[in-house]
Amino acid sequence: MLTRTCLGGGAAAALSSLSPSIRRCSFLFPSVQQTLLLPFSPRLASYRISPSPRRFSASAAVATEEEHKVAAAVKPPQWKAAIDFKWIRDNKDVVAANITNRNSSANLELVLDLYEKFLNLQKEVERLRAERNAVASKMKGKLEPSVRQALVEEGKNLKEGLVALEEDLVQLSDQLQLEAQCIPNSTHPDVPMGGEESSVVRKMVGNPKEFGFDVKDHLQLGKDLDLFDFDAAAEVSGSKFYYLKNEAVLLEMALVNWAIAQVSKRGFTPLITPEIVRSSVVEKCGFQPRGQNTQVYSIQGSDQCLIGTAEIPVGGIHMDSILSESDLPLKYVAYSHCFRTEAGAAGAATRGMYRVHQFSKVEMFVFCRPEDSDSYHEELIAIEEELFSSLGLHFKTLDMATGDLGAPAYRKFDVEAWMPGLGRYGEISSASNCTDYQSRRLGIRFRPTPPEGVQNSKKGKGAGSAPTRFVHTLNATACAVPRMLVCLLENFQQENGSVIIPDVLRPYMGGLDVISPK
Repeated sequence: MLTRTCLGGGAAAALSSLSPSIRRCSFLFPSVQQTLLLPFSPRLASYRISPSPRRFSASAAVATEEEHKVAAAVKPPQWKAAIDFKWIRDNKDVVAANITNRNSSANLELVLDLYEKFLNLQKEVERLRAERNAVASKMKGKLEPSVRQALVEEGKNLKEGLVALEEDLVQLSDQLQLEAQCIPNSTHPDVPMGGEESSVVRKMVGNPKEFGFDVKDHLQLGKDLDLFDFDAAAEVSGSKFYYLKNEAVLLEMALVNWAIAQVSKRGFTPLITPEIVRSSVVEKCGFQPRGQNTQVYSIQGSDQCLIGTAEIPVGGIHMDSILSESDLPLKYVAYSHCFRTEAGAAGAATRGMYRVHQFSKVEMFVFCRPEDSDSYHEELIAIEEELFSSLGLHFKTLDMATGDLGAPAYRKFDVEAWMPGLGRYGEISSASNCTDYQSRRLGIRFRPTPPEGVQNSKKGKGAGSAPTRFVHTLNATACAVPRMLVCLLENFQQENGSVIIPDVLRPYMGGLDVISPK
């Protein structure tokens, strides 16, 4: 199914900007009132298009020092994305409903008002430029001194007015981008409406294991088998860190190597990614690197962050590039360490390995044509289900509801596995179709292959070819190691305290088939 996102379109490529809608955006401009006047420029806020802009005084056209101070307080975006404001305006009812369904704080009315102001001011700037050029043309040739002087004065006034309005146009464009970046991606029509509890089970695999003894949770198993050391890690690094020991180290390596091998056989290129990236790349992928509840570790004194998922560096690998249609799809399987603050996470459900600050993960990522993204989404979830089935896990796949979608996701499938020691299902994986939400921010396009027999009628680079299009991006977790350790230890524990190693992992553990008490 080929879908147009509410942030689509190349016409406004120079006017747009990103960030996730999961954070509150209006705090960027606290002084914006219900009148929707711009806080940084009293001149622009009260601006009206005059019937004849040919006369400007210096006092009316040039911003005061105080106005410049206020304008300087508004930090302009460091990068721009291709948000189609015209599409948003023309489909405002659809966009408004989507914002509501996804519990977004985006202010659509403000975005539309800013866009209207931007268009009006842009027309005025263009008209002034035309007037200035007309005056310059009149000054060519021989003129009476009085006529020349009048034209000089008129040109001066036009220049002063144009400089002032161009400054206002830049400021208006910046605010428009910063507000529009809060709007989330469109939503697949089949996504269930509501909060997480409204998510729909797509598939159920296997049944919970039956034990003839009292089961232990992974924490107790890890202690009994000498696999973890949380106490020493807490002294060295703080809470939610851990040391892996003995067979747990082999098990992590086995999971990583097995997952990469299985996914690579399906045409995915293996990658090991950087684990420090620029904060702008984090933002372009739809994550919020700053704020009280951020999940991102930022490096003080730099513009860099630790990655929370390999999705970020893999998403950026083709940033600001135009791919050939024949190159698509590009499929990667990436291994990385991941770092998350886990702000707000607490309680028994997050103890032990289930929620930690640092962990290893194998991530799948796809760049594809827009018309193919739905089918690749199904391919990714099928790979996940095959991996977890081959491990012998009992799990369910869910189509996540609108209220549980992050800003970039058009649709998201989660996999939750049964964890008997915890006595509940726990998320072990997800697969998201982000359509062109990320590619519009990362600047990743492709040039369609022209149909056979089409002749180039123009000269020059790209002549006669179809316009470039934004790729669609998808991501899915093949193996989040800590959650998999929880599942394997708790599901394959034996009455004697040992843990059986799944058959598919034994070749990657030197033939070891059981972890026994020391």
